[in-house]
Amino acid sequence: MTLNDLPEIQIVRHARAKNLRLRVEPTQIRLTAPVLCSKRQIQNFIDQSEQWLIQTWQKQQEKIVQIDKTLPNELQLFNLDQPLQIIYQSQKHCFIFDDENLKLLISDRQPEQYLKAFVISYAKQHLPLYLGDVSQESNLSFGKCAIRQPKTRWGSCTSKHDIMLNSGLVLFPEKITRYVCVHELAHTKHFDHSPHFWAEVQKHDANYQQHRKILKTNPMPYWWCN
Repeated sequence: MTLNDLPEIQIVRHARAKNLRLRVEPTQIRLTAPVLCSKRQIQNFIDQSEQWLIQTWQKQQEKIVQIDKTLPNELQLFNLDQPLQIIYQSQKHCFIFDDENLKLLISDRQPEQYLKAFVISYAKQHLPLYLGDVSQESNLSFGKCAIRQPKTRWGSCTSKHDIMLNSGLVLFPEKITRYVCVHELAHTKHFDHSPHFWAEVQKHDANYQQHRKILKTNPMPYWWCN
């Protein structure tokens, strides 16, 4: 295998990036570069990283083969004590959420797609409210809250203190979702990842390092990644 056998590398220029950084995912390869970095510098960096890129991409593809593609019969969401029971059946609607009985009815036409659609819908309803609660607890205010599905970020905070949260956060335990909220809220005070920033995070989440590790190492279900 050579670089030509890999998918096209998605190059993203970021104002806050200081160094070139490669990220290999099961379906794509991304390169983050400083705004003023030249095309020649980028190409040299890719060429120097060829062996690592190929090996890492092959490992990612091996993982995909081992992924369990069985649809779940239940779904644990971050703010519920009990998991939702999932029933796949023929029905007109993509999904029907019975919140009183904690049942989720999914159309069997395209179950993976409709299951993800439910999670996104649930996230848009509950994550902004939850962020508001964490904001009050931590006394860290923010502007607007947007819920999206980026492939490489769990959250972000702009210079105007507008916060974006990944809808997939509702699939994690509450303590993990809360960590991401705290992380982004801390950026409203420190717009970097300096020691002062991490001290602010720790002030509101004493176990943030453990939560951060869980977030990085726990894979998302296959139907979410499609």
